[in-house]
Amino acid sequence: MTFALPLFLGFAASCFAIVPPGLLNMTAAKVGLKEGRTRALVFASGASSIVFIQTLIAVLFARYIDRNPAIVVTLREVGLAVFTALTIYFFVTAKQIRPAKKEVKLHSKKSRFFMGMLLSALNFFPIPFYVFVSITLASYNYFVFEHLFIYTFVAGSGIGAFFAFYCYIAFFKKMESRTAFLIKNMNYFIASVTGLISILTLINILNYYLNLP
Repeated sequence: MTFALPLFLGFAASCFAIVPPGLLNMTAAKVGLKEGRTRALVFASGASSIVFIQTLIAVLFARYIDRNPAIVVTLREVGLAVFTALTIYFFVTAKQIRPAKKEVKLHSKKSRFFMGMLLSALNFFPIPFYVFVSITLASYNYFVFEHLFIYTFVAGSGIGAFFAFYCYIAFFKKMESRTAFLIKNMNYFIASVTGLISILTLINILNYYLNLP
């Protein structure tokens, strides 16, 4: 259980962050279609290695923040605003999405591993995402800022990222004709999840203020 919980949490958080269609996963899928699965998996390995590093930085930063209760409460309030905004955004955009017809242009054919690392490094979203996730989980006693727990969580995030990329690489061809339908329903799903997180965060904030002396 010591390994299973943080491994699962890291895996689930990473999958949730990468599953929505974006530059990284769509590029991985296109590499798979044009150059074969092996090169696509090399690309995914490079991208996942950066996710691993970003998660480690985020969790170590979150550990520092967790030692300052006032900062934690402020971050929860910011997180509440962000997730509420995301909930509204995904519900609204789910009705406006049209099939994407732009091709992802692939220039470099030398090293898909470093290409994956570069594109992943340009994406700064994972760091604040994992900071908020780890602090939120810690507030519900599902996350512990101890070395073993942290490193297992980080390993889970790297595995989850690679798994999410693999799913795009393996199944994109089958999903391509239904991309608009999948994205639309995926946005509703994400909006439901972020809405639930917003409600739980609000309850957590209210409990904190109600229990103040």
